[in-house]
Amino acid sequence: MAKIKDVAGYKEGLLKHDRVVLAQAITLIESQALKHRKVAQELIKEIYPYTGESIRIGFTGVPGAGKSTLIDRFGTYLCNEGHRVAVLAIDPSSTVSGGSILGDKTRMENLSRNPKAFVRPSPSQGTLGGVHRKTREAILLCEAAGYDVIFVETMGVGQGETIVKQMVDVFVLLVLTGAGDELQGIKKGILELADLICVNKADGDNQQKAYATKKEYESVIAFLHGHSAFWVPRVMTTSVYYEKDIMQLWKQVNEFKEWMNMKKLFQQKRNQQLTSWLQAGIHEYLYESFYENDIVKNKLKVITEEMNQGTVTMGEALELVISTHQKAISNETLKG
Repeated sequence: MAKIKDVAGYKEGLLKHDRVVLAQAITLIESQALKHRKVAQELIKEIYPYTGESIRIGFTGVPGAGKSTLIDRFGTYLCNEGHRVAVLAIDPSSTVSGGSILGDKTRMENLSRNPKAFVRPSPSQGTLGGVHRKTREAILLCEAAGYDVIFVETMGVGQGETIVKQMVDVFVLLVLTGAGDELQGIKKGILELADLICVNKADGDNQQKAYATKKEYESVIAFLHGHSAFWVPRVMTTSVYYEKDIMQLWKQVNEFKEWMNMKKLFQQKRNQQLTSWLQAGIHEYLYESFYENDIVKNKLKVITEEMNQGTVTMGEALELVISTHQKAISNETLKG
């Protein structure tokens, strides 16, 4: 299929549930080329009325917790139940070369071949939170293409899960057995963010350990949340070998969504997602306008050398760079 070049073509393909067009549209919005940005934003505006009807589920967990395998099994189950599932799997980018493993399609072998599913690995490009900076837009594109369940798989804990939490409706934490006193090094903060906790790989000789670990996490959750009037995260054991576990996971997701609707919190959460998206866009714009400004780039080189020579302090260097950026923006405004 030839690459589409205009907004109308992208929109038509998305609304026809064309997976090739969806892949091309995500490539478009992920592009950092200036010529693609305007087209990408026009496309988002055009397809926005067709978005918002999915359930957005984020998955995080320590490396080796089995996120990709569980998503593969869970997504396949949902497709068999009549759903259309999109997976936005974020692979770690090298901070040195910018390269990415992009191996999620091989780890989600069944789901990637399912005609009702779409699996898209994207490099994180060093973005805090283990998510691509355009993941929010990618979610909207997937919804416009008719996917009613969206999974966002992150690199793992310790990567700024708050960012992921701000773009999904349900946040699932996967942990392993044998948590012990250290709870696998998982911080209190991530436990407070999680809506569901899955003690994964609970099968074979590991089953009893999984049940014991489940009890440990339930005790910690009870301590953290006490008699809270808000949602108390559910803890469950999961194994990709037991369909009852997969069914129970889907049941828990729906119970959480029903609870949010009952408390009139679901739309409030969606509104918060939009606010977070705006704030992220502002941060991105400020970062790019600062570091892509040629005057600032040149000043940074000079000041860095002066710092190395010990002729300016860190505080002085910071003031000089910020002042340079402010003057550069002011001059650009006057020229415009």
